[in-house]
Amino acid sequence: MPSAAPAVRGASGRPIARLADRLVSQIAAGEVVERPASVVRELLENALDAGAARIRVRIEEGGMRRIVVTDDGCGIAREQLALALERHATSKIASLDELECVGTLGFRGEALASIASVARLRLTSRVDRDDCGWRIDAETGEIEPAPGLPGTQVEVLDLFSATPARRKFLRSAATESAHCVEAFRRIALAHESVAFELQIDDRRLETLEATDWTRRAIAALGDEYEGAHRVVDVAAGTLQLRALLGSPTHNRARADRQFLYVNGRFVRDRMLGYALRQAYADLMHGERHAAWAVSVSIDPSQVDVNVHPAKIEVRFRDPAGVRSFVFHAIEAALRASASERADGALPPGTAGGLRSPASFALRDSPATARLDLASETPAVAYAPGSSPPGWPPGWPPGSPPGSPPGPLPYPASPPPALPSSPAIETARCAQAPAGEEAPLGHALAQLHGTWVLAQNRHGLVVVDMHAAHERVVYERMKTAWARRSVAVQPLLVPVVFRADALDVALVDDEAEAIAALGLELSVLSAQSIAVRAVPAALANADAEALARSVLAELREHGVSHALAERSDALLATMACHASVRANRRLTIEEMDALLREMERTPAADQCNHGRPTWLQVPLDELDRWFLRGR
Repeated sequence: MPSAAPAVRGASGRPIARLADRLVSQIAAGEVVERPASVVRELLENALDAGAARIRVRIEEGGMRRIVVTDDGCGIAREQLALALERHATSKIASLDELECVGTLGFRGEALASIASVARLRLTSRVDRDDCGWRIDAETGEIEPAPGLPGTQVEVLDLFSATPARRKFLRSAATESAHCVEAFRRIALAHESVAFELQIDDRRLETLEATDWTRRAIAALGDEYEGAHRVVDVAAGTLQLRALLGSPTHNRARADRQFLYVNGRFVRDRMLGYALRQAYADLMHGERHAAWAVSVSIDPSQVDVNVHPAKIEVRFRDPAGVRSFVFHAIEAALRASASERADGALPPGTAGGLRSPASFALRDSPATARLDLASETPAVAYAPGSSPPGWPPGWPPGSPPGSPPGPLPYPASPPPALPSSPAIETARCAQAPAGEEAPLGHALAQLHGTWVLAQNRHGLVVVDMHAAHERVVYERMKTAWARRSVAVQPLLVPVVFRADALDVALVDDEAEAIAALGLELSVLSAQSIAVRAVPAALANADAEALARSVLAELREHGVSHALAERSDALLATMACHASVRANRRLTIEEMDALLREMERTPAADQCNHGRPTWLQVPLDELDRWFLRGR
């Protein structure tokens, strides 16, 4: 008699068997519920999808003991309460077509079931047509009447009590509370029309009333950005971008104030994150981080949100187009000159930086003049399908697919000629046309050989003349470099200096590449190099110091890498050699010429190292100093 066939065994030698439903749910919960903050996020998204206008969150002991989320949304009918706790049960999608164009924050039908598998969960809900609410206990499945207003309340108790090994990986209550607060703020920022309330233990931490997006974004970034930001609202076809951009001069040591959203969903997208960092790269030191809140709206069919159970990653059907749109729109806003913002002037009272005659508390200066593209008098108005300032006519903001983010294309007409020496040419000190106000005002005096003092209709303007001129020279050189047309000034008498063998070899091998920068160097001997020409913009710079700086940069990073990827840094180094120095006496006409150049120069609010170039002191601030009106 033949023996029975042996049972099929897996790698461990144990027979293959179906996992219990509860174990399946606990395994799946590991992807959805990582810590208490994950619960807060999932429940807030459910409340928003239910159409809530007000949401309250309560957290106890870092969310490990208790999390309660209450909303006034549409509620869940009694007969659907049990179904709501089952895995893959949802009202948000019903077909593959709907999955491919998801318009809700949630759609997987896993959140409640996953939470219930690792904690005790009670769900209370009431719909408008019912006289009372109904409560279901996820552990027993019992449903009973419960008091309450229309809406839903989800109570999560003893998180990970059913999986003690997971609980041991949690941090202290304070740390978990901080993560919950961060999750709360990320969601609240993107849904400004909803009121939110957050209570941590016995302390009410946040109360956010329904407001406009700008006010909500400032609440998330921090009060220090109240007067140090620009607002952008740009549309191109189905793409729309809303952004509140922290001033480059208001940068941070950590990237902890950066919020990126796609269709109202907080995401981490390396491509868009890189595009945003590149937009700021030319305006602040590379080791610092900007603060921003950026929201991209796109046709749901053009983005895939079904990438990861946590729903924090997305994929775009045209990633290059989206990246280029975001990069160019943000860079154009950050680089807008003073003459391009609003009516070219600062709103009175918003740029105050000086708190008392004895204390300088720099909040910001030109960046406080908001670039609000949605205002009644927009600084830069982009109609859908139009191009931002400085873009070639007819080039769509999305940019051709596959084009990498890079510097903005420059206008066809050449920019105004800049000074070719530290002395600002008096022949170019034209005043603003009659009847037209100069945003940076008109020069009054020079202070300690370093600061230019000017007045405009808002009050006093203080300019760091070296930082300002450095940016002006740098932008001119960048424009010439982009066109491959750096003007060269031959030296009547070549400047000769001693150099080591590596510098001599570099000049011998890479003379053509160096010449592209406007420098003509030649080898005189095994230990000497001659500078025969310099860029015209740097004609009065120290030729030897300039040549040494360029050679040091090329040696450190390699010629091809430095010219291709570090050209901005290299040009910034060169520009620094030509800028007006401290204790250089300027006439009123020269100071006015510098102010007019700043108004015409993109990104003139910061120098090449990210420092502010000027500061506005409003008249009412001056009045307070001298107790006028009291």
